[in-house]
Parts: sequence; C-alpha cells; structure tokens
Amino acid sequence: MEQITLTLDEAYDLAYRVLRHSGFSELHAAAVARNTVNGERDGCASHGLYRIPGCVRTLRAGKVSPDALPTLQDSAPAVVKVDAAGAFSLLAWEKALPLLVEKTQQGGIAALAINRCVHFSALWADIEPLTEQGLVALACTPSHAWVAPAGGTTPLFGTNPLAFGWPRPGKAPFIFDMATSAAARGEIDLHRRAGKSVPPGWGLDSEGRETTDPARILEGAMLPFGGHKGSALAAMVELIAGPLIGDMTSQESLDFDAGAGGLPYGGELIIAMDPRRFLGDEADTHLARSETLFSAMTAQGARIPGERRHRERARSEVEGVTIPAALYQEIVALG
Repeated sequence: MEQITLTLDEAYDLAYRVLRHSGFSELHAAAVARNTVNGERDGCASHGLYRIPGCVRTLRAGKVSPDALPTLQDSAPAVVKVDAAGAFSLLAWEKALPLLVEKTQQGGIAALAINRCVHFSALWADIEPLTEQGLVALACTPSHAWVAPAGGTTPLFGTNPLAFGWPRPGKAPFIFDMATSAAARGEIDLHRRAGKSVPPGWGLDSEGRETTDPARILEGAMLPFGGHKGSALAAMVELIAGPLIGDMTSQESLDFDAGAGGLPYGGELIIAMDPRRFLGDEADTHLARSETLFSAMTAQGARIPGERRHRERARSEVEGVTIPAALYQEIVALG
C-alpha cells in the first residue's frame, strides 16, 4: 500500500485547512486538528487523521455545530458541568479542565460531565493533562449502538471506551484507553480499508453469525471483549455517562443520528482524584510503592500502558507520520 509521510506541522496544516474550508470555526478547527494529529503522532491511527473525513461528514449531515462555544457550570462542590451545545467535545474539555483540577486539588476528588457533545476522540488525550497535574483520573463515554450485548446479536451498546491514568513523575504516565468492545470501530474500518480480515470474536454479520469480514461486521454487530465481562462494563458506561449525567445512551445517540452517518452524540464523564489529598504527608511514600508494581510488570516482559505511545511520539517528532496515500488523497479532496 502506497504511503505518504508528513511532518507534524504539515499534518496539522492539512487537517486545519480542510476543517476550516469545510465550515468549522477557527477554534474548533484548531482543536480537532491538534487532537487528530496528536493521535497520529502517538501511533493511534484509528484516532488520527483517519478521523478528519468523519468530522466533515458529520458537519455536512447537520449533526455537529461548527462554531458553538461551551458553557461552564459550577454545579456542586465536587462537580463541574460543561455544555458543548452540540459541538465536538474538545473545546468543552479545554474550558472545564482548570476548574476540574482546582476542585480536585481542593477536595481530593471531583467529577466533570461534558453534555451535548459530539465525541470521536481517544480518551487518553483527556486523561493525560490530568496526570501532568499529579492527578489520578478515569473517563468514559457511550457512542452509537454498534455492539451486541453478550449472548445477543443486535447492537445495543456503544464501543463505550474507558480510560485510566496514573501519574509517574519523571516518566510517561500509566494510561490505558480501551473500548469495551473487542476492538475499536475505527480499527475494524481500517481493516476494511486495507482489505484485511479481522480476528475471530470481533463481530457478527447482519444475520447474527460470527464473521472475520470487517465490512460484514460494520453492517451487523460488534462484540464486547471478554464476553459477559466486557458487556457488563459497557452497560456501566451507558449508565454513568448517560442517565447519571443527564445525557444519551448509545441507542438514543443512534436514534438521534437517524441514519445520517454522523459521529456519536451524548456525554462524557471524567473523574479525577488527588493522591496528596488522600494521603497527606505520606503521599510520596505510598506513590513510590506504585513504581514497585510497575517494575514487577516490566521484569516479566510486560509493557506498561502508555509507554508505546510516548516512544511513537518521540519518533514522530523527528521522522513525521506516515499515512496511506488513499487517506491522504481523501482528506486533500475535502479541502
């Protein structure tokens, strides 16, 4: 497959130019361009420049605001709410971040609800700024109803990702970001684009039969990871990032889309914790024990989540990023 290599600046300029040409405001275009280029930079192709066409399609379908500005609400002593007003989640997150950090450092724990947002981005990008402040954090969001529950064959849940971050001073933070489905939907679509089959257990065709054909899965139903375990976690995300914060479930998001093909619409929940408020003067002692855990992992040859992304980040800053030529041409054609 023919590839195109871009510097990070070239990748950003391409994404920003296309988004502005498509009708997004300067602020939203810049936020989406930063986010997708950072995904590509960190080796997360499923949340990289591949997302630009989907963002443009969602705007053309009338399912995302190109210019709405978020409204912040200081809802309770440990709760922050921000209304994205039908725009992408990114500006809403940026606006709410300082108050979330402040409340977490004051009380030891705080939660942020982002409401009425269109969401496409990787959750690690929302978690990493919190770990940089020395905070522990987790985030989750529903999506569209693409995933059948364990034992079922009809889509009901979203891919419903979960992310968790743990700060490691002087080292890359421990951050995992995973779908509760067997694979991210973007990963399945990348297999389709490349003409590759997917591993068994990723999804079903429209008749409810297991298949390794990514196109058939995209027309049928994805599956949760780990059977009933992933299914239970997906249901949890539906509840705490849907009804708990007054926003949509994955089925409601898909119904709202009404076949337009837009990106998921709903809410995101982020919870942050300050170890120093939990531990006081003993914080350094107990936080050092986490490094013993990480050392024991690597001693067995295990990879620490987040380390690969940071290695890719360092490489990309020197060598740039490489994407399929077909994707490059697709993005260029939009602008």
